[in-house]
Amino acid sequence: MERLRRVLFVDIDGVLHRGDSYAGGGRIVSSAPGRIELFEYVPLLDSLLGPYPEVEVVLSSDWSYRFGIEHTRNMLPRSLLRTKVTAATYQGCEDEWRWPRLSRGAQVLDYVRRHSLNHWLAVDDRKDGFERYRDRLIHCQTEVGLGDLTVVEQFRSRLHERFAKPTI
Repeated sequence: MERLRRVLFVDIDGVLHRGDSYAGGGRIVSSAPGRIELFEYVPLLDSLLGPYPEVEVVLSSDWSYRFGIEHTRNMLPRSLLRTKVTAATYQGCEDEWRWPRLSRGAQVLDYVRRHSLNHWLAVDDRKDGFERYRDRLIHCQTEVGLGDLTVVEQFRSRLHERFAKPTI
């Protein structure tokens, strides 16, 4: 049944908020100039995912590897996105210690292979390793994230192409 799963791989930094982040003083803060709210685009992603209740989210972020999936999920604001998170790409990787050194595309594609997925998309500010799968990647610019309307429209279109159920 893995082939029937509909999976969206979601990165955090440079997607759900502008810029990167770092741990400091016992908390995580944005590295973007100015006062940037972490997870500022979660409501937008919620609205994009709303029409696709069967889509699950697999985190493809360094956050999940560093902090663990449960802690990372709990750091997300209460949202549709938070309820859809089911896993992270590093989970079940044969060489988990090697995972951080892989390109982002290799991390995602390893998960896709291990789970025999047919219906998947990724939203990320990294495009390394996705060369043969550009049509499966919604690429954000790190300093803009999902704040780029052109990217959002492409995302909306690709969600429909990949995850809309055919009408009979």
